[in-house]
Amino acid sequence: LFFSIFNRKTGEPPLINGWIPYLGKALIFRKDAFKFLLDQQKKLGDIFTVHIAGRYITFIMDPFQYVYVIRNSKQLEFHEFADKMASKTFDYPALSKGKFPDLKENLHRIYQYLQGKPLDIISGHMMKNLQDIFEWKCSQATDWETEKMYKFCCSVMFEASFVTLYGRVPAADGHKVISEIRDKFIKFDASFPYLAANIPIELLGATKKVRKELIHHFLLQNMTKWLGGSKVVQARQDIFEKYELLGDYDKAAHHFAFLWASVGNTIPATFWAMYYLLRHPEALAAVRDEIDHLLQSTGQKRGPTYNIHLTREQLDNLVYLESALNESLRMCSSSMNIRISQEDFVLKLEGNQEVGLRKGDWIALYPQILHMDPEVYEDPKEYKFDRYIENGKKKTTFYKAGRKLKYFLMPFGSGISMCPGRFLAMNEMKMFLFLLLAHFDVGLVENKAVRLDNSRMGLGILLPDVDIAFRYKLRS
Repeated sequence: LFFSIFNRKTGEPPLINGWIPYLGKALIFRKDAFKFLLDQQKKLGDIFTVHIAGRYITFIMDPFQYVYVIRNSKQLEFHEFADKMASKTFDYPALSKGKFPDLKENLHRIYQYLQGKPLDIISGHMMKNLQDIFEWKCSQATDWETEKMYKFCCSVMFEASFVTLYGRVPAADGHKVISEIRDKFIKFDASFPYLAANIPIELLGATKKVRKELIHHFLLQNMTKWLGGSKVVQARQDIFEKYELLGDYDKAAHHFAFLWASVGNTIPATFWAMYYLLRHPEALAAVRDEIDHLLQSTGQKRGPTYNIHLTREQLDNLVYLESALNESLRMCSSSMNIRISQEDFVLKLEGNQEVGLRKGDWIALYPQILHMDPEVYEDPKEYKFDRYIENGKKKTTFYKAGRKLKYFLMPFGSGISMCPGRFLAMNEMKMFLFLLLAHFDVGLVENKAVRLDNSRMGLGILLPDVDIAFRYKLRS
């Protein structure tokens, strides 16, 4: 390792520079960020700066210090960085350029449609759309049906989310139209890590063409044909109409970005939740038992011809389902929480520690380290479906070094960068698992181990490295 101490000012953390100009430690970091960061922590302590592809990123490894980064949202900004990355990835003009006054704030205000009472409404629509798709699956599964699990999750979640947010495609082949959009989406999504890493889209084969085709689906003349879209998408449309400088293509690109934000992480997260349940029969039995019990206690029947209704309270009270889902999120999420220093300033931390930051420096939290900390989670590499349950209730107290942690599970980011759609995402995944286990007997066909594909490290939920076959048939 080459440690650079050139030009380090007092109070600045040790710098790991690497010997390759510009790249710094980018290649090693990309290969296995988790291992790299743990190695540095052992050598240098809980705070250090790494030079990665022209950026200086200071990592804060101690979870007790997270709160000091999160609460300093004035000096440590996130939105400008996110805006730059999203505008490049999804091909719309950056919001922070001043051409679109208050657009960012107006769009942010719309997230009220994903909370409280409006959340109940959109969740209700999602439940109905999921049931329609499962009913269609039921009609085909007279005996055991075999499918690839990731493909299955992708097809069900994509269609249900699309119809819930944007409305039904009224054409006779509505299913087919959405399948075509989904296939293009998967192609684009495969290039997402490269776009996020700032690699020019021209170097990524057909990605540019595919992105353009996807954006065209969201042009106003196409969207107006779709029936029964959500209030959140309608409100976004209304706002875009107020900005004359925003072209039709730009508006469509915004809608496409919103679709990606809605399903890009929920699809792989749903896969992992289902995969771990099927790998662990005792988990599957406990969750199914809880689901059956709820249906019995509310006098609801399961089966393709019955509509199941769940209130938010009922969904929230499924403690085994939620714990199993949280445990799979703990194991498969790998988001890097980034903030950018808006000025030269000293970040004050617990225990009289101070970190000198320069304007433009990045600060990063890497919660995967916390999620896999054996001091917080015993046997962290093992899937324990009831890890978030204590005495039959939700467990929310976790400790490190004898102290209670404020943050112990962070799949959706933190503070100002927390995913605004997290409540809807959790509801969607719970409803998917609920309906799957209520309607079907399910089991794995292959016994191979599926591992995490690290190419999305730092970007959210990791994808599986291979797909795996499972089988399902209607429960008797």
